[in-house]
Amino acid sequence: MGFLKRFFNNVLHETPPTPVARSNSFENLTAEELEAHLAIDTYGAFRLTAAVRPAYNLQIVPKQGYRHDSYQDEEGQVEVPVLMASATREILFDLFLELLDPLGPVVDVVLETSHHHDGGGHLDLYREHIDLPVLKSTLWEYEDLLLNDGCTGIAVLNPATPQEIQFDEHKMLIVYGEPLAEFEHILQRNDVYPDPRLRFITEAEHVHSSSDDYYRVFEELTMRLGMETAVC
Repeated sequence: MGFLKRFFNNVLHETPPTPVARSNSFENLTAEELEAHLAIDTYGAFRLTAAVRPAYNLQIVPKQGYRHDSYQDEEGQVEVPVLMASATREILFDLFLELLDPLGPVVDVVLETSHHHDGGGHLDLYREHIDLPVLKSTLWEYEDLLLNDGCTGIAVLNPATPQEIQFDEHKMLIVYGEPLAEFEHILQRNDVYPDPRLRFITEAEHVHSSSDDYYRVFEELTMRLGMETAVC
């Protein structure tokens, strides 16, 4: 199993205030138009974190909910059930931490960084066998980074199940493995309901944002967790 990020294309990374690349709906914008679009974080009842913004032409409008999907392993032999969810920022981080509970008392954790990786590349850092309460306590200290940095993602997994919760750099929540019923109960208890037609901003043009300060905080978190570079 790996990050479901591989499902998504057309990711455009940028670090405000100066975009490093533009395409499609962004390429003919004035600086003022771009700045105004990036400043919008609320669409109806849904509020985005600072990590990502949708296309200027709003091909997909952010919305709360979840849908079922599936993931096929690299050898194409196993199809894994998946829940893909988006939630407004007011509940997002608490919901992520609550979704970790069904994994059990001891978990593995992966941090993903695309800082200083042009063209969609990234680096995975791995830590095995950490007590879940210890992990949660540490992550609380880095809530701002995990919510608002568009170049940081995290996955928490129980290899024995196997199940994984991913809080990716788009700030989507992705659950894969089975059974999924307990995770669905948690989502619905937090007013995140199934919508088979739901589309995510990752499935269209969008922009990420980050900063050198966030990269420094990311490095601090890797040290706190004792991460090692993952062997692929």
